[in-house]
Amino acid sequence: MTKITTEHLARSACVYIRQSTADQLAHNHESRRRQYGLVDRAKQLGWSNVDVIDEDLGRSGGGIARPGFERLLVTICDGRVGAVLAIEASRLARNGRDWHTLIEFCGLVGTLIVDEDGIYDPRHPNDRLLLGMKGTMSELELSMFRQRSQEALKQKARRGALVLGVAAGYVKIGRDRIEKNPDKRVRDALQLVFTKFAELQSARQVHIWLRAEGIELPVKSRQGEAHGVVWRLPAYNIVHNILTNPIYAGAYAFGRTTSRVSVKGGRKHVRRGVQKPIAEWDVLIKDHQAAYITWDEFERNLEVIANNATGMSSALARGAARKGELLLPGLLRCGHCGRKLHVHYSGKIGRYNCYGARTNHGAVRCIFDQRLEHRCGDQQRGPARPEAARHRGSTQSDRGAIEHDDRGRAPAGAVATAGALRSRARAPTVRRRRPGKPAGRRRAGAPLERGIAGCRKA
Repeated sequence: MTKITTEHLARSACVYIRQSTADQLAHNHESRRRQYGLVDRAKQLGWSNVDVIDEDLGRSGGGIARPGFERLLVTICDGRVGAVLAIEASRLARNGRDWHTLIEFCGLVGTLIVDEDGIYDPRHPNDRLLLGMKGTMSELELSMFRQRSQEALKQKARRGALVLGVAAGYVKIGRDRIEKNPDKRVRDALQLVFTKFAELQSARQVHIWLRAEGIELPVKSRQGEAHGVVWRLPAYNIVHNILTNPIYAGAYAFGRTTSRVSVKGGRKHVRRGVQKPIAEWDVLIKDHQAAYITWDEFERNLEVIANNATGMSSALARGAARKGELLLPGLLRCGHCGRKLHVHYSGKIGRYNCYGARTNHGAVRCIFDQRLEHRCGDQQRGPARPEAARHRGSTQSDRGAIEHDDRGRAPAGAVATAGALRSRARAPTVRRRRPGKPAGRRRAGAPLERGIAGCRKA
């Protein structure tokens, strides 16, 4: 008995067409022709109204958002589709969620699923079982493809022989070796970047200096290795990439980035290019090729760049040196909550503030506007007390986890250190002035003030 009824033929047939990548779209023309050929098969089976859904060409079926597939589900739920045609199950979905959602909707409204092997009615138990197995095999097939290809790449990378592309300043020799670019202008330009960074200690300042001097840097041509490099005034990311690329330290690195998967709006969202710490790189082979700087210099550069961070996520970073009369921005931490003190200028007068308690707990500020450089002395230095270490560790693991009393004040006696950030030198302890009590003045000539005055004269 045929599974196609007059009720199915009274509706339209949907032909779903998909290729997974842009490369397949550009080169696998025969596969696409086979899928479009399903239009003729639908007409041979008796459908006169055939709708082609091909919005998902170049999109993976592994769970990311697919507008064409979403339109197909909406059309099925409206009861306007008598059959869904695809070359095979993997074209419709490569993950269990999408596949079983499709089967469930088709079973509810009586829509058939047609591929090259047969016609299936999801309302029949045997057909539903077979469709479920097809979807499972399609998902497994994708996982096996990915695993085999990744392991082959890693095996070649462990030998340092996987050369997918080279940075400006190097050229590819054969299929698995790289050497320094023989062009002296290219080598000198890259060496200048490292020299200026050692002098200025800031990637941003190096970028500004290069632009101001009109110095162009070599950049790999987008047309491929055969076209060499092009010269242009550098953008900031070009300077940053040169300073943070281990290839210039003579190292071969593979697996420096990873992908993170999250669920947004009920769909898988993949964030690619997430940087990993050096200890987590898949492959790291030092002294693999001729270098522009040593590995120790490369690590110092990374440390300087990390400590120059000034974004909201850089609470543990010292921050780059900036203009202003205050000498300790980025080095002082609150003695109560352990957070980095912020700098605020009113005209030429600079003050330190801690907004941690107010921002995270709705309490009063730990430290009010004060000229803390004139309130810090040697007696406020020294080893941190156990309770201070407890609060400091709590701050680093969870910036908002410090307990406050019923009046919104942080526990007394907390002492902060800033040296653990970079040089492990102890930072001055900042004590909170009680509201209503005038700030006490320290005697002139305190050791810290004399040191600051000496720095200013220098």
